Amino acid sequence: MPATPDDVRAAALALPETTERPAWDMACLRVRDRIFASMPPDETWVAIRLGEGENRALAAERPGVFSVPHHYRNSTMVVVRLAAVDPAELAELLTEAWRLRAPARLRAAIDGAGGPVPDTGTADGTRGASHGP
Repeated sequence: MPATPDDVRAAALALPETTERPAWDMACLRVRDRIFASMPPDETWVAIRLGEGENRALAAERPGVFSVPHHYRNSTMVVVRLAAVDPAELAELLTEAWRLRAPARLRAAIDGAGGPVPDTGTADGTRGASHGP
C-alpha cells in the first residue's frame, strides 16, 4: 500500500516536539525548529534528511522510490515518492531523520520508552503544529 501525506504527518508528528511550519512554499517538519523533512504543495513526495551518503545509496538501490535532485546534490536530503513507498518504511526514515536533528534529551526519551513517545506539546504550549499557513 502506498504512503500518503497523512502518513508523513502521522509518523512525524508522533515524535516528541515535532511541529509543522511552512517555509519556501513547503510543509516543513521540524524538531526544535530544525527541519528534518519537507513536502511540496502537491504532496506527492517528501524530502527527508538522512545520514551522510545514505541519500545517494538509496537512490542508487531503488531509483523508482528515491532520488537526489540537482538542488539537493550538496545535502543529505533524499526525495521519497509517496506513491512508491510503504508507510512503515517511510515512518522508519522519518524517525531516523528526526533522530539526526533532535537534541540528545529527546533521543533519550525515545530510547528510554522503546519507541516513539506521544507529542506532549511544544515550548509555547501548543500541541504539534497546524497544517495551514
